[in-house]
Amino acid sequence: MKILFIHQNFPGQFKHLAPALAKHGHDTVALTLRVEKPTKWNGVRVLPYKLKPRAAQNTHPWLVDFDTKVTRAEACYHAAVQLREQGFTPDLIIAHPGWGESLFLKDVWPKAKMAIYCELYHKAEYPHTGFDKEFQPEIRATEAMRLRLKNVNNHEHFDIADAGISPTVFQADTFPPEFRDKITVCHDGIHTDVLTPDSAARLTLPTGETVTRKDELITFVNRNLEPYRGYHVFMRALPRLLKERPNARVLIVGGDDVSYGARPPKGQTWKQIFIDEVRGQIPDQDWARVHFLGRIPYDQFQSLLKVSRVHVYLTYPFVLSWSLFETMSVEGAIVASKTAPVEEAIIHGQNGRLVDFFDKDALVEEVTRLLDNASEREELGRAARKLIVNNYDLASICLPKQLSWVESLV
Repeated sequence: MKILFIHQNFPGQFKHLAPALAKHGHDTVALTLRVEKPTKWNGVRVLPYKLKPRAAQNTHPWLVDFDTKVTRAEACYHAAVQLREQGFTPDLIIAHPGWGESLFLKDVWPKAKMAIYCELYHKAEYPHTGFDKEFQPEIRATEAMRLRLKNVNNHEHFDIADAGISPTVFQADTFPPEFRDKITVCHDGIHTDVLTPDSAARLTLPTGETVTRKDELITFVNRNLEPYRGYHVFMRALPRLLKERPNARVLIVGGDDVSYGARPPKGQTWKQIFIDEVRGQIPDQDWARVHFLGRIPYDQFQSLLKVSRVHVYLTYPFVLSWSLFETMSVEGAIVASKTAPVEEAIIHGQNGRLVDFFDKDALVEEVTRLLDNASEREELGRAARKLIVNNYDLASICLPKQLSWVESLV
């Protein structure tokens, strides 16, 4: 087959599927903003498309999001026309529609099948909206209208897509019945043969010190440190946690930007806002045991998970992070938020511990409980890895299912 991938930051969620299809002999091409010139990546021809400069215009705030998507869609359309003129006609288009790029591709290739990655449908009811009253707006009529317009891109894709794929049931179930029946649930996949427990794992901190599994290490990971992933709750738990665990070190991974939700006040970062909030409650000698590692290379990230004694994962009812499954794969002992996407993977007391997202004291108590109980940590960790191996392994479960899904589409 001839297969075209669309993703503004390719490969993104297609990092396993696209190379596998190329390896199976399919003519696999990707259009993306990520590269400046044509290149080859793992058998995939990766081609750039460009955004043309636009004059400033007045746009209603509720329409800014869709305006950006249409801008990308138009640019991707012109790149697709050029690709068609070069003789490439795909049998199948596989797109992440979240940035709008694929909106007009059926206008270029009306006979091509289209499948979309269904990451999330925006819902205006609790808990999808209004979950965290401190940072999210109340569920007002105007908020519902804004989100309805934000979903215009989704609905435009429902009309042209033949099928969808979603990594979790929670995410698939956010989509309305008119398209939910077309969505196959299949996770992107975890390298369980690489992400394995390792008693000899070591990690070098920015201070030059090396830590191992002999150290009492508490880990917390976000792509960016922000409320959507519970950074504020974790930070507010630190004063008590550091006081009760005088030998513990806290390793925090994440950038200073925003991946989801609202931005902080101008000139500030969520990271620093919550450091400032709690710093006065933490003596200097305790604060010295808190290490902000920023964004780290993936090999260091794996080592971090493998040396962790207790890993904390918090999230709003939202897209589930790969880091949770990766931690489970290395037999991590996890304390996580009792929110719907997490409950799809973790059963309290069987393969992890769950706490109310906002309850910082319960978080401290559960972390302390696991730090004091090696046998429970080991039992939870073994059960966590078993679930990942049996349900989310890349090579034996997810990639074969993704390939079968692709083959079923044409």
